[in-house]
Amino acid sequence: MIKLLFLAGSAREASLSKQVAKAASKLAKSESVQATFIDLFDFPMPIYDGDLEENEGLPENARKLKALFADSDGYMIVTPEYNGFFSPLLKNVIDWLSRPDNLDIGDPYSGKVAAIAAASPGTLGGIRALPTLRTLLSGIGVHVIPKQVSIGFASKAIDNDSLFADERQRAMMSDTIDQLISTTSALKN
Repeated sequence: MIKLLFLAGSAREASLSKQVAKAASKLAKSESVQATFIDLFDFPMPIYDGDLEENEGLPENARKLKALFADSDGYMIVTPEYNGFFSPLLKNVIDWLSRPDNLDIGDPYSGKVAAIAAASPGTLGGIRALPTLRTLLSGIGVHVIPKQVSIGFASKAIDNDSLFADERQRAMMSDTIDQLISTTSALKN
């Protein structure tokens, strides 16, 4: 069984990235894949601060989220685009999870496989955010698969059943998920 996490780099309730991540998790579920959507809204944490870490240690929600990442084989991250980059929320989460925990939670990044995607209400679908996210994840030991997806006009991409409304976008996401699963399976074995 392959365990994959699906998450969005946004905590906003009506987030387009969150809708895309949920729909992607539905595409991935199968007898051999445990696909779990996690909402960063459920894991609030302060902005990373070395003094806070030194005085209080890893925040409880960072420990919980780190354990979920460490227990997974890989993940798909769908980010919004903020001024050409991935979201500050996502950067903060990645930073906190990279910190030592002194609890032997496990490594949330090394040896993991990731697929990246972006979603936006505009034509480009957040594509400008993906190179920097790829660079960050690769730099901390995550194997980021070559395929990536950007979902333009994302407000129309997901239907009332939380599925991809557009066949072309669904096919692009399915191809990316297939590569995530096959790469994760190959590296796990």
